[in-house]
Amino acid sequence: MAAAALPKIPITFQSLQLLHSKPTLKISSNLNIQKLPIIKLRRRGGGGGPRMSATAAGSYANALADVAISNNTLDKTVADVEKLEKIFDDDQVLSFFANPTIPEETKRSIVDQISESSALQPHVSNFLNILVDMKRIDIMKDIVKEFELVYNRFTETELAIVTSVVQLESQHLAQIAKGVQKLSGAKNVRIKTAIDPSLVAGFTIRYGGSASKMIDMSVKKQLQEIAAHLDLGDIQLAPLS
Repeated sequence: MAAAALPKIPITFQSLQLLHSKPTLKISSNLNIQKLPIIKLRRRGGGGGPRMSATAAGSYANALADVAISNNTLDKTVADVEKLEKIFDDDQVLSFFANPTIPEETKRSIVDQISESSALQPHVSNFLNILVDMKRIDIMKDIVKEFELVYNRFTETELAIVTSVVQLESQHLAQIAKGVQKLSGAKNVRIKTAIDPSLVAGFTIRYGGSASKMIDMSVKKQLQEIAAHLDLGDIQLAPLS
């Protein structure tokens, strides 16, 4: 697939526009994957859409949000971005795409496979191809963070990161979301979960700008407070068997 004529970064973008699809590409795995249409980036004038960030990652995130908003697929797009966050959290994946010695055609073939296996929307798949073409896929983690900020701002959503020893049940997460909504006054609350065995039991909640606010309901915290009260100093806590 030939690279689109794209402006240099950093730049502000107006929107992503889908072009006509390209012919089928045959890759080494003998899969016939439909080549996705190229996305063209245009400069933003003034007007609506999410506010632009000065960083390259912010510019790309805002451009993706523009297309999702115009297609009325913002919620589906943030779900796709969460899938990509998990994929690119693997250092080997990130290193593969950041490696300048690997041909772009090979990288685009892997993008096709990721798109198919993760059931990504076409404009999200196109977005990945643009990052490959622009040699900016190495900033994927930053783009994910910026996109979440854009999504949260646009939908008046508070992000709460819930960390626990084991995955909490959905009804418990729903209760936590209601509590965070009451504390923050946000219109909506999104929950992201993380696992940390060192907490022993219980959970922590981070929310607010840059996750600056924290509610610690963990046993580790309680034990540390007991140790401090008894003047035992720092105690080492091992996960419960």
